[in-house]
This record gives sequence, structure tokens and C-alpha cells, in this order.
Amino acid sequence: MADKTSFKTIAKNKKAYHDYFVEESLETGIELFGTEVKSLRLGRVNLKDSWCSITHGELFINNMHISPYEQGNIFNKDPMRVRRLLAHKREIMRLFGYVKQNGYSLIPLSIYFKNSKVKVQVGVCKGKKLYDKRQDLVARTAKRDIERAIKEKYR
Repeated sequence: MADKTSFKTIAKNKKAYHDYFVEESLETGIELFGTEVKSLRLGRVNLKDSWCSITHGELFINNMHISPYEQGNIFNKDPMRVRRLLAHKREIMRLFGYVKQNGYSLIPLSIYFKNSKVKVQVGVCKGKKLYDKRQDLVARTAKRDIERAIKEKYR
């Protein structure tokens, strides 16, 4: 029987790919309330300046903004509250080892629905220097120019 898993991307953290080298990524669950899930279904989330931390052996996501659900009235939670990420203890300890190394940090890369569950992709990232960002920009424009030339040739 074929495995039918459906993915629906809610939000991607494009700034993370611009500011960091992504060394490794991990799929985790997230602990949410009902009105937060309804707000996610509407795509009302911002991952831009969010980051992850490990406290007392648990993984948390900080500074992620989920807008309050409009029909949620008293059940809405604080949009900027710290939310717990769900991962195995062994995975959290491995990530903790990376974070203790110089220059590594945990950054949420994307948030998506996998079947009916909300998942967060967390990346172990190392910060880019300014010249690295410039090299990426030059490579991207060169690739775009090559694709345009090929497209014009076969028109």
C-alpha cells in the first residue's frame, strides 16, 4: 500500500537561508492550542526573526508570531509566547552538542502541515559573513543569466 502523506507549507524562513549556512535540519512537532492551529490554517504566521533554544533538556521556539484567530475570543493565546517543540531526547541532546560549538544556532526554517499535524523544520545553522552573502548573490545572478540565455536560444 502506498504511503500517502500530504504536505502543505504554511511559511518559510527565507531570511534564514540568506543569513546562515544550514548544516543539518530536523523535523519536529510543535505544541499548540486549537485557535493557534486555526490561525495557521489561514497562513497567519511569521518566522522571520524566530530562533530556538534548549532549556532543561527541552526544545523551545522563541519569537514566532502566530496572529490571534479572529473568532477565537477568550481562547486566543499570546501571539509571541514561547512554544515547545517535540523531539526525542537523543535528538535534542545532539542538537545541544552542535549549539555548544562556536557559531552554531538553531533556526526554524519552515512550518508546514504533514497530514493533519503541524511540523516545524529546525536547522542547525552557522552565520554567514558579508562576503559569503555577496558570493551567493553573484552565483544566483549568474545562474539566472545562464537560464535566460538558454531560454532565448531555444525560443
